[in-house]
Amino acid sequence: MNTANGTLWQNWSGSVHARPARVVTPGGIAEAAVAVKDAARDGLRVKAVGSGHSFSSIAATDGVLMRMDRLDRLVDVDRESGLVTVEGGMPLHRLNPLLADHGLAMENLGDIDRQTITGAISTGTHGTGVGFGSISTQVRALELVLADGSTVRCSRQERPELFAAARVGLGALGVITRVTLQCVPAFAMHAVEQPMPLDRVLGDLDQWVDGNDHFEFFWFPHTRTALTRRNRRLPADTPLRPSSRPRRWFDDEFVTNTALEGLLRLGTALPRTVPGITRLVTGALSAREYTDLSHRIFASRRDVRFHEGEYAIPRETAPDVLREIARWVDTHDERISFPLEVRFAAADDIPLAPTYRRTSAYIAFHQYHRMPYRRYFDAMESILGSAGGRPHWGKQHSLDAARLRPRYPCFEEFVALRDELDPTGLFTNDYLNRVLGTPAA
Repeated sequence: MNTANGTLWQNWSGSVHARPARVVTPGGIAEAAVAVKDAARDGLRVKAVGSGHSFSSIAATDGVLMRMDRLDRLVDVDRESGLVTVEGGMPLHRLNPLLADHGLAMENLGDIDRQTITGAISTGTHGTGVGFGSISTQVRALELVLADGSTVRCSRQERPELFAAARVGLGALGVITRVTLQCVPAFAMHAVEQPMPLDRVLGDLDQWVDGNDHFEFFWFPHTRTALTRRNRRLPADTPLRPSSRPRRWFDDEFVTNTALEGLLRLGTALPRTVPGITRLVTGALSAREYTDLSHRIFASRRDVRFHEGEYAIPRETAPDVLREIARWVDTHDERISFPLEVRFAAADDIPLAPTYRRTSAYIAFHQYHRMPYRRYFDAMESILGSAGGRPHWGKQHSLDAARLRPRYPCFEEFVALRDELDPTGLFTNDYLNRVLGTPAA
């Protein structure tokens, strides 16, 4: 096992920093268990960390930072059943091509694939598609190192209470070392991207959501334009017609990364230019249509750094909530340089999933990392919270246990399980103490 003295760690956006007492990088499950036991002996807390793509401080620690970089192997593939087991540090951008080599794919994915599988499921990472759940709903078994250093396996048949909770476990129940996923036969997707008037999208929202396998849109504040994305699932042997290389470079590299970064730096220096910048960027987007393998369409490249918050609200409330957000933007002088992203997901039975027993619309709000964001984020949290919003655990939010408890029907049961498995708070940090409360002991 690789061990080093603590060095400064930060998340992807640079908004969260930590200086752990030491950093360990286990090369196997046994080494991960030893690291947990050593931390307990030395009175240090433990946090496992993957790619650091969470915007919240969920992975920060002043104790032992366990990097999952070397626990990143493909363990087993059963093509007939679609069951695939990987180690907890496997990043999604590596997993997807491996699955394709075996004629398989993940049923649904988010729009970024830099996360590790453990980080993605622990925070409730999701994609879009009202008929599909989050990545956590694709999990069929987990292996964890608990606070006492023991290694356990859980599934719907083995320790079902632990399995139910650990699928979105916030890192509070143990270190996930292996994940078994239910994959599906590889498939292609036909994608249509099209700018539309926001009022048209909201007026016909049910038709867009129900009439497409996967539907989402980006709305650019200071404009009334939404960039819609409609994806239709197709058999894997469908002839592929990916977007041309020059078009991909212009849309995905130049406009949404290189040019946007330069314009946002200008907006930081001259805030009054931000509304014009958003209109310029919106005007540069045009319709396009292409067909490719699913994982190449689900995920996008994101180089521009930003702050992000996201809440899941009841699906039926989305049009009115977005109109309220638009009114707030119109009546305040806040300069908002990034679009809101609106996605949809099926209900599930995972206790701390934002979609627990509720078909949901996810609304994500962003701001360029060099610009002020607190007033805007506070307003979004207020509006979305008034609609019964539940926060994405990997995104920024200000809620604590007292305000989260009534939003999650099984909140107390989750905390009781956490207290049973980790009574001394080995796996806690400041974030978990805020959102779950401190452990009983």
